[in-house]
Amino acid sequence: MNPGNKTTNPLVRAALLLFCLCATQAHASVALLMEEPYGTFGALNPTGHAAIYLNHICADSPTVLRPCHDGEYGVVISRYHKVDGLDWIAIPLVAYLYAVDNTADIPASVTKEQVAEIRNAYRQHHLEDLAPDDKKGEAPKGEWTQLVGSSYDRTIHGFEIDTIPEQDARFIAIFNDRKNVGHFNLLFHNCADFSKLVLNTYDPHAVHRNFIADAGITTPKQDARSWVDYGHKHPELNPSAFVIPQVPGTVKRSHPVDGVAESLVKSKKYIIPLTILAPEVTGGAVVAYLADGRMKLPKGTPVFAIGDEETTPSNSTPTENPDATPTSPRHPLPITPSPAATPQIPTTPSQP
Repeated sequence: MNPGNKTTNPLVRAALLLFCLCATQAHASVALLMEEPYGTFGALNPTGHAAIYLNHICADSPTVLRPCHDGEYGVVISRYHKVDGLDWIAIPLVAYLYAVDNTADIPASVTKEQVAEIRNAYRQHHLEDLAPDDKKGEAPKGEWTQLVGSSYDRTIHGFEIDTIPEQDARFIAIFNDRKNVGHFNLLFHNCADFSKLVLNTYDPHAVHRNFIADAGITTPKQDARSWVDYGHKHPELNPSAFVIPQVPGTVKRSHPVDGVAESLVKSKKYIIPLTILAPEVTGGAVVAYLADGRMKLPKGTPVFAIGDEETTPSNSTPTENPDATPTSPRHPLPITPSPAATPQIPTTPSQP
């Protein structure tokens, strides 16, 4: 396999260096990942994907959670459609973003063919039970590709707040015990609904649907609006934001995330025929978007630093001191949820 050059991407190298220079102790945290849409389906449905990153929780398997051990970076958990009949699947952070086990193996740039090769190699080593070879002994078709290498396909926006060990332990107990059977529904039981469930497990009533801008459909952008608003109301939880750039290369770039009303208003292929056929509906969509559907993502959001590696002091064990993890500096939340929400908190971007 030739996945391209190893990690010479300046952004990735700077992020790793930032971690190495940092000696502070990290708080446990939960982050919503709002992921940009891509490809043909992303053009038709620009709401994107939602997932959750937990920096102190890892996985014994894609369906069994546990506290992290030394040298681990946490886990990304999300709901998927038709992947081995499961409702949710947990993937290690580095694998979820780049389909490799070690940060040193992250390629600086990729082609579409290289992405397929890297993903399939990871599947063969770690995900054969979820996505076995097809009858020809080759990589199967299906949506298993969404489990690993997300950063090859799209840019990801993260919104993070602190948690405490008791919250992590409670989450592990609840999700290890609950029935993990998939019944994905695009409108009412989608990835954003699952992310809402996870975030509300940590902080009840923090995330909610928007019946004005999204017609009651939970979307990744609405999850982000709610979560950001919750962070502004609870500054003691150290809310912060980051961006994970799409890996450079010849793979097509992803598109900005939209809500339901926003996608109608911004898309000519929808708004023009809708205006002709149902001008009242069009007017309602515009009002809904302007009133409660906007979310500004300012320039300068810090680039996410992979490096929140679990470490245990010599005089303790992971279970005795689950908060002992070095990290890169936290960045104040710079996002304004909507024009009517709490004023924007300024931040200073990291300097690679």
